[in-house]
Amino acid sequence: MKIRLKSPLYRMNVKRQLILLFLVAIIPFFVLNAYGNYRAGQILKQHVTNAYIELNKQNFKLISRDIEAINKVSSTVFQNALLQKLNPVSREETVLERVKNYENLEKVLASYSQDSDEREPLYYSLYVYDPDNTYSFAPFYPGPRKSGVYFFDDGEKPEWFDEAIGKKGRGYLRLVEHLSPPTRGQSSQKTLAYIRAINSIYTNGTIGVLVVTNLDARIGESLRTVSLPEGELFFTDGENRILAASTPGHEAVLSLPAEADSGEAMIGVTNVITDKFIYVINYNYVLQQKLVYKVPLQALLQQQNEIKQVIQLISIVYFAVGLFILLYFWRSLMTPLQRLVYFVRRYEPGNVVPETPRMKRNDEISVLIYTIYDMARRLNSLVHYKYAMDLKQKESQLQLLYQQINPHLLYNTLESIYWKSTLEGNTASAEMIKELSKLMKISLSRGRELITLEEELEHASAYIKLQQHRYEYQFHVGIDIPAELLPLAIPKITLQPLIENAIIHGVRHMGEDGEIWISASGDEEHLFIRIEDNGYKSVDYDRINRQLHKENPDPSFGYGIGNINQRIKLHFGASFGLSYAGRPGGGTRVTLHLPKSLQDREQQELGQDGKQK
Repeated sequence: MKIRLKSPLYRMNVKRQLILLFLVAIIPFFVLNAYGNYRAGQILKQHVTNAYIELNKQNFKLISRDIEAINKVSSTVFQNALLQKLNPVSREETVLERVKNYENLEKVLASYSQDSDEREPLYYSLYVYDPDNTYSFAPFYPGPRKSGVYFFDDGEKPEWFDEAIGKKGRGYLRLVEHLSPPTRGQSSQKTLAYIRAINSIYTNGTIGVLVVTNLDARIGESLRTVSLPEGELFFTDGENRILAASTPGHEAVLSLPAEADSGEAMIGVTNVITDKFIYVINYNYVLQQKLVYKVPLQALLQQQNEIKQVIQLISIVYFAVGLFILLYFWRSLMTPLQRLVYFVRRYEPGNVVPETPRMKRNDEISVLIYTIYDMARRLNSLVHYKYAMDLKQKESQLQLLYQQINPHLLYNTLESIYWKSTLEGNTASAEMIKELSKLMKISLSRGRELITLEEELEHASAYIKLQQHRYEYQFHVGIDIPAELLPLAIPKITLQPLIENAIIHGVRHMGEDGEIWISASGDEEHLFIRIEDNGYKSVDYDRINRQLHKENPDPSFGYGIGNINQRIKLHFGASFGLSYAGRPGGGTRVTLHLPKSLQDREQQELGQDGKQK
């Protein structure tokens, strides 16, 4: 048993379906609008972040290149012969030689401090520990924007000097608050410095510390070349201490989200998108350096918000237009349809149809209403016509019943003649009359179209005996049909015309040499009946088979076998019927192909016909 699922729409009237259609058209639009805005924001954030990543890489390379250049210069200073010979504790040098060494070192450091590319200059200074004050003539007033050689004793030692010595010749960046111990009236000495201890090649001791100052101005100059929408750039060390920034007034330590932690990676780039900011971080923990872009999302997405407002305005207009269309169709479509439904529900065939409503439109609704009213009027006409035809049919059936009395009267009359001829001794005439009465009886068959093969053989046998009396038994007929096939159904008056053809066109002029064979066979589904003769005339079997399969056969071909073939196909289907072929040894064979499985159906049909009659 098949379970049919009914759509919920079938339970809704057109009004509700129209409202549902409107909601189905509107709701996905707003959902897609919201999803599109969300995805557009995500894509914009990601694309901008990718662009900042590339920009950050370039700026980080530029800053790294500056620091690498400072490192190379410091290596050159490290190998300078004058600097390597510097030894404040030595007593072998005269004061004059020390003055000359001091002047030469000042010139060397001043030459490195000159910058020819119009960028912010860097200042190279050398700080030497002079506990015995052997270079007392050298002034000690360092500054972030000047280079020089400074000798100091224990009372003037900078706070970062011992830290630099502890790095063992490795250069590093440090935000220096004071280049010398602070004193009253001293100007600000705060600067980002590159600090590196200079070791002696000959004694493996420390000569002094090389300090490159004004590095924050150089890096700040690089940071200012980047244009960000209200964003900030920070150059920090590995502990997020801010070494340089694009904007003043920031805190000493940069606060980054937890997602910005790079894990175990030492060099690379990462990005974090929070609710308020985009962070793009290029880091190198080997050098303890970071370059951080901090961009506020509000400024970045301002243009997108303007686009969102335009889309929202479009959505409102779309909703208003959709609502207007819904109201228009509600009035122009639903009102006429409701009137039409009211008429259809009240209409009964045969009742008077009211006048068709006049509508000033020429659309499909007007055509539908006009057509339904017109169809109702035509249906009324058909009802009256069918009533009249039913009366005529009853009259015709009565006439047919009267006319059926005549064949039965003829059959009864032949039976009376048969018995009269038998009593008078006319045996041959009586036998012919008896066979003729059998033909009449089977032809009537109580109005049945299908009879058993046994009944059809009785009809054919009666015809054969009449013909044998006519031709004085000049030809022989053999019948070989198994008993189990006799109850099967077959259209009546099927074998007689084929036997007649075999007599007329086959054995009529052959005398006692003429023979006709009737046989049958079958399988589980099919029944095959063959009628064969040993006639000597040539026959075009292909032409006969072609004529049997034509819809409009040639009238000169005859109607007998064509009528049989059409009746078989009408009863059982196009795959059944007649076929002609030559008989081995000479003559003609015609085969009837019938279904074997229709016996029960035919019996049911006969039962129904019997009840009807």
